[in-house]
Amino acid sequence: MSLVDTPELTPEQLAQIEREFDPETAFRPTGKIFGYIIATMLVSMSVYHFYASGFGLVRELVHRGIHLSFVLGLVFLLFGVRKTDHIIAPKAWYRFDGVPVLDTILALLAVGAAMYLPLLPAEALSQRVGNPSTLDVFMGSALLLLTLEAARRSVGPTLPIIGLIFIGFAYFGPIMPGALKHGGASWLGIINHLYMTNQGIYGIAIGVMAQYVFLFILFGVLATRIGLGQLFIDMAMVIAGRYSGGPAKVAIFSSAFMGTISGSSIANTVTTGALTIPAMKRVGYPAHFAGAVEATSSTGGQITPPILGAAAFIMVEYLEIPLRDVLAAALFPALLHYFGIFIMVHLEAKKLGLRGLRAEELPKLGVVLKDHWLSLIPLIILVYMILAGKTPDYAAVYGIIACVVVGFLNPNRRLTIKDLLQSLSAGAKNTLAVGAAAATVGVVVGVVTLTGVGFRLGYVVVQTATEIGTFLSALPLLGYFTVTQWALFTSLILIAVSCIIMGAGIPTTATYIILVAVAAPALAVLQVEPIVAHFFVFYYGVLADITPPVALAAYAAAGIAGSNPFKTGNTAFRLGIAKALVPFVFVYSPALLLVADGFTWWLFTVTLVGAMLGIASLGVAFSGYLLAPLKKWERWWVALVSFLFIAPGLGTMAAGLVLMLPIAILQFNRSKTQT
Repeated sequence: MSLVDTPELTPEQLAQIEREFDPETAFRPTGKIFGYIIATMLVSMSVYHFYASGFGLVRELVHRGIHLSFVLGLVFLLFGVRKTDHIIAPKAWYRFDGVPVLDTILALLAVGAAMYLPLLPAEALSQRVGNPSTLDVFMGSALLLLTLEAARRSVGPTLPIIGLIFIGFAYFGPIMPGALKHGGASWLGIINHLYMTNQGIYGIAIGVMAQYVFLFILFGVLATRIGLGQLFIDMAMVIAGRYSGGPAKVAIFSSAFMGTISGSSIANTVTTGALTIPAMKRVGYPAHFAGAVEATSSTGGQITPPILGAAAFIMVEYLEIPLRDVLAAALFPALLHYFGIFIMVHLEAKKLGLRGLRAEELPKLGVVLKDHWLSLIPLIILVYMILAGKTPDYAAVYGIIACVVVGFLNPNRRLTIKDLLQSLSAGAKNTLAVGAAAATVGVVVGVVTLTGVGFRLGYVVVQTATEIGTFLSALPLLGYFTVTQWALFTSLILIAVSCIIMGAGIPTTATYIILVAVAAPALAVLQVEPIVAHFFVFYYGVLADITPPVALAAYAAAGIAGSNPFKTGNTAFRLGIAKALVPFVFVYSPALLLVADGFTWWLFTVTLVGAMLGIASLGVAFSGYLLAPLKKWERWWVALVSFLFIAPGLGTMAAGLVLMLPIAILQFNRSKTQT
């Protein structure tokens, strides 16, 4: 019997864990009538986006309006006011077929408000921008409030609260303190900017969701349905399962593979963790460590090409560069993340003396390839088209077509019409929460462009960092570095902490868009290259999924492992330390991103080798083991030396190697003695 045949939890239990920790999947059950209506709407949503992106010619504002109307209407039908409202009163008088009548009314109002503006004649709309009518203001106010409520239901309260704070900032500008003070805007002015222009709700965020993200999420669902996800898991077992601590290494490889088609940390954790976490526990890993390995590996899906948890497409729009450049920049930082986890997992296995999986617990390579090789074709087509310079939506459309064709032709996992309809429905369902979040982020970004708060906050960050830098550079030992160097380092620390805090409970893409609007101006003042600034903000937003106290991916893994959630979260953060360090590496040496200015293969090689040595050294320090257990002072020594490796340059790397030599000698002698 292979490992894949022995999951410890039932599918129902896994679904419950995902609903508990991922508000984006907490759908309410409905009766037959609304079930058919909602299923029809979901399938229609997928069919429309596939047609519009691949073969149709829909005006930009109309396309965004249709996408938003689908999202908001379905959110109010599928998400309750509370997660448990259908349990409290499933058959109350104010419900019809499981859905409260008020939610049905709100869904219809949201659809009307979302489509009101796009359906106006272009000439009439151009004349009313800047001078909206009473009906325009009513519809805009309704859409604004319904968007915030939809985000609260599907994502959680944090993002809507941030949206309300920004709206309040726009309205009460004259009474804001210090550099944040501005002239303010009336309610009519706020609605005009957020609703009547493409700078707010109908802005870049919702546009990218409608044009690109929807199709890639649908592609991921279809690719998984035709067997690509199972191929990834089986191949990970074949590659790494037999070695020391094999199941943990399987978790790393399978999560890295799954990250190419899915950008959801929690979904990846539940999908692969259902198999790998019980297996890790069986070979001897502590429960909290097993959960942490899976959570940390699964968050890597959001930084792994070609999807990057939808952030790649936002970067394409903001930076106006080809998608292949964004994916090239993301490749090696993602590999360093997995390398860091692998080192710690390997050392932990050696320290505990853990075995690998037995031959009878592993799938056979020939059987795996025979059963699933066809499922690789859609991914190959998708990647090829992106590398060939095709637009993301074009590549996704043909990837989806390839999934359907392979599904119908594959004799081992044949796709039926019913399966196809269910996949179309599931794909659309998976986009609802991210769509509501994108619309809410549009509100935040709209306020930033209306008030200029991004540049104001950037100024505050730079000024604060400069003052700290002036103080530090005046100290005896720290005066080796200039005020400018300290200002940059301090700014990076402040922005990193802000990203982690903002990322607590907010979807990664939403965090990234908000913080780019606020933090990018500060980094621009410090002469950080735009693509580097975007990746820096993005990486620290992702880190929130494994950073307590709101480490949702780690808590979901703890639910599968039966471990303490907070202990699992702390361990996950320790395992993901590479993700926290890599952004500093590519700020100081942008060559790691391949497409940054000043790139040379020599700089790239030096940076990559140094980063790998530094991450490996940190892994040794955190695990307390190399060839034998390390003493406490040795762990501190190795941790401090690791920063010399991470700092780009041959000189610092050579110094690090010299300082690591005594530890290596001590470890070699100690291992011989113990043997």
